Amino acid sequence: VCFPSAEHPYSHLIDTLKDGNKFFSPQKLNDPRYDQLPLSIRVLLEAAIRNCDGFYTKEEDVQNILDWQQQQNRAEVPFSPARVLLQDFTGIPAMVDLAAMRDAVAKHGVDPSLVNPKCPTDLIVDHSLQIDYSKCAIQNAPNPGGGDGPNQSQGPSRSTPSRRGSQCGGQRGSCSKAACSDSPASSGRPAASVQQIENTPLLCPFHLQPVSETETALKNQEMELIRNKERLQFFKWCSKAFKNVNMVPPDIGAVHQMNLEYLSRVVQVTDGFIYPDSVVGTDSHTTMINGLGILGWGVGGIESEAVMLGQPVSLTLPQVVGCKLVGSINPLTTSIDIVLGITKHLRQAGIAGKFVEFFGPGVSQLSAPDRTTIANMCPEYNATVSFFPVDQVTLKFCHFFGEKLELLESYMKAVKLFRIYEDPSEDPQYSEVIEINLSSIMPYVSGPKRPQDRVAVSSMKEDFQSCLDEKVGFKGFHIAKEKQDTRVPFLHCGQEYQLSHGSVVIAAVISCTNNCNPSVMLTAGLLAKKAVEAGLVVKPYIRTSLAPGSGMVTHYLNTSGVLPYFSQLGFEVIGYGCATCVGNTAPLPEAVVDVIKQGDLVACGVLSGNRHFEGRLCDCVRANYLASPPLVVAYALAGTVGIDFEKEPLGVTSEGKEVYLCDIWPTREEVQQTEEDRVISSIFKDLRGRMEKGNMLWNNIECPDSVVFPWDHKSTYIRSPSFFSKLVKVPPPQSIESAHVLLFLGNKVTTDHISPAGSIARVSAAAKYLLSKRLTPREFNSYGARRGNDAVMTRGTFASIKLQNRFIGKPGPKTLHIPSGQTLDVFEAADRYQRDGIPLIILAGKDYGSGNSRDWVAKGPYLLGVRAVIAESFEKLHKNQLVGMGIIPLQFLPGENADSLELSGKERFTITLPDSLSPRQQLTVKTSQEKSFFVTALFDTEKDVIFFRHGGLLRYVARTLL
Repeated sequence: VCFPSAEHPYSHLIDTLKDGNKFFSPQKLNDPRYDQLPLSIRVLLEAAIRNCDGFYTKEEDVQNILDWQQQQNRAEVPFSPARVLLQDFTGIPAMVDLAAMRDAVAKHGVDPSLVNPKCPTDLIVDHSLQIDYSKCAIQNAPNPGGGDGPNQSQGPSRSTPSRRGSQCGGQRGSCSKAACSDSPASSGRPAASVQQIENTPLLCPFHLQPVSETETALKNQEMELIRNKERLQFFKWCSKAFKNVNMVPPDIGAVHQMNLEYLSRVVQVTDGFIYPDSVVGTDSHTTMINGLGILGWGVGGIESEAVMLGQPVSLTLPQVVGCKLVGSINPLTTSIDIVLGITKHLRQAGIAGKFVEFFGPGVSQLSAPDRTTIANMCPEYNATVSFFPVDQVTLKFCHFFGEKLELLESYMKAVKLFRIYEDPSEDPQYSEVIEINLSSIMPYVSGPKRPQDRVAVSSMKEDFQSCLDEKVGFKGFHIAKEKQDTRVPFLHCGQEYQLSHGSVVIAAVISCTNNCNPSVMLTAGLLAKKAVEAGLVVKPYIRTSLAPGSGMVTHYLNTSGVLPYFSQLGFEVIGYGCATCVGNTAPLPEAVVDVIKQGDLVACGVLSGNRHFEGRLCDCVRANYLASPPLVVAYALAGTVGIDFEKEPLGVTSEGKEVYLCDIWPTREEVQQTEEDRVISSIFKDLRGRMEKGNMLWNNIECPDSVVFPWDHKSTYIRSPSFFSKLVKVPPPQSIESAHVLLFLGNKVTTDHISPAGSIARVSAAAKYLLSKRLTPREFNSYGARRGNDAVMTRGTFASIKLQNRFIGKPGPKTLHIPSGQTLDVFEAADRYQRDGIPLIILAGKDYGSGNSRDWVAKGPYLLGVRAVIAESFEKLHKNQLVGMGIIPLQFLPGENADSLELSGKERFTITLPDSLSPRQQLTVKTSQEKSFFVTALFDTEKDVIFFRHGGLLRYVARTLL
């Protein structure tokens, strides 16, 4: 954060709140354009004003943002977020680089403690947990033979139980594939009976040792620590050694949830200055925070590291689509219906790469969790952000994580970042407006056989009738007309009932996947409560169940007081795990099965899961519908899907009173109030308690108490990279003399081709390195897990089996070592060139570097010795990454390419760079064949030139300290 001195160009905009906090007031510009800006653009403008330093951010950038109406989609502008959000997979390379930078400056006599992130950084250790201990039966216990060893798997396990590891408690073992020496089968004990199996709650995955349910989480945490000891020790050191780094230890929460529930502040206050919270993160869920009026989106590892080091994110001033919400929400419409409805509209609108900002009177009807869920769907409709400006709903939610509401409200109103959605006079101007009428979003169910066959609840009765008429297929059952009114009586528990086509015999409330939103489960619980109070019951032959996705769901259902009412209707908690969705429904009563077969009835199941194909729930239940949890309860009460909820009652009480769904359906206000009073407050209380208490295993980790990190040279996970190995105070000359071509590539080379990803092939250069470290192939793990080891990652650069190198003529991670004529792994060829002191370049076609950003997509080529890439065109983000690592991106002139210039790639290339190198300057490339041609140096700004001159951003930052 750039706090002003007297020389700050916008120091005259500083104002003071009543509490004494100072802030930059863009309104003091007295420019009418400010009031017309979308609020998300106002956040960009405030950040540019506050951070205007003449280098990273200039006055012309401020003016371009202020002139957004004319400059959108044209001007490049900087954005300096208030903080950076990392998860441990993407965070470890950044932290390793900072630790290595401390080593480098210390060697030059500079205090290494000066090396810290300039931008506050939150790192959440959440990508390491693997489920080693869980509820299971002995016959499904993992095979102890083979699998991952300690310190190996650092992500969610994809192994089936039969492939799990051969170690128990983290100790190397020698279990046979047949049975572990400690297992019941090898100990001479008799085989377990069914009763014994059912009473064995938890088993060690390696030795079948029972553990109590209360120990499960602790045991999994212990295994996480054993596997990831080196990484966790390094993270622990980072949390103590670096300023501006906040480390959230394992077993606290997932990165996007922690960002929402613990790290976000809506406004930040530093050294008496107040400003909007904003964030860039290395997680696709970062946009979730837009629901609280906090501007943020996901970036790649290199971009996040650059922000940590003080460089702003560069973006083309975006178009902002105003999404106007109008109309009243249908009483039966749930939060999930609204989220999916809005997502569908925006996906069809074609808004890729744009900002979306919500406005209109309908926004006030959405709770804060609703807004964050909509914002979290950004990747689904390809927007950059989905911004909900701060209003009273936001303030109410912020109360739970301890914000000072008066300060927040007074500041947001002072800079016009606060919205009253019902007041159209506050509406800004947008690039375009999309209007969504919330009343048009109707509740749907899906079925009877496929999830894509959606049926409006209001049309359910007619649709089911048409299914009976249609030929057998995805929707049809082809029941003869004369048999469609069949009713078959039967006795159950001494009482007579009747079944007909459409009778519900299975009703399962499940809170996994798309139905985990607390408001949806609370709606179901409050509906159950009102149904019980009205005297309604669910027929006892219907197989009802409640399967919460986690203990937290049970916790808030119990806290809100609705769990007993679920139970009274027969929806008992059956446990935690997949059940009805995978066909694990308890057998239907024999009398029910007989009646269905006798009458050839199309009986129905209704569930709030995500799988419902014909016969999946039960082989005698042909029609199955996916529905929201409250609708599952409603159809269970009705006992049939053949009901029009608007015209027909759910049931009749013992007093003969008809009860309609509208009589017992809870209002959105009731649900939101219960959610705020019971659920959200409970969640925040639990989170604060866990943060204060800490993680016992994390607390007990010992780490070095040193300013510089004591690298373990035997480690294959954490290693000091060589970015600073030749760091000198004065940058060396940058001209490239007699370079060889490492790779001769075609069009559409993506980051998948360049960056290390996935598993480590046994015949790769990285595998050879790991074998030299005495690791076995099963201990290789993945490139993702070894991001903190540059030796592995460099060897994995250009290691894709789909790489099309014109030197080779077939796909594969090979290239030609031109001096010897040998075909080698890309790393082996590059290593030989570097040992001979020969610089390298890459020749490529169009769209070089397209695809998703990855943190090693430019680091890897730099460490291979690549000094320049000459291509027909570059993906913009990758071009910036190359500059940031000190590799010069050079573009052929229009109409020219390697073929038109008759380049074989086997020439040697000399690129002379003038001392007065400037952005977009044309340079001359000369070859050993006495041929020369022009290229354009793709530097956009003087800042890019400076970074390149210093050998990239990392060395620039280190050199400023020297």
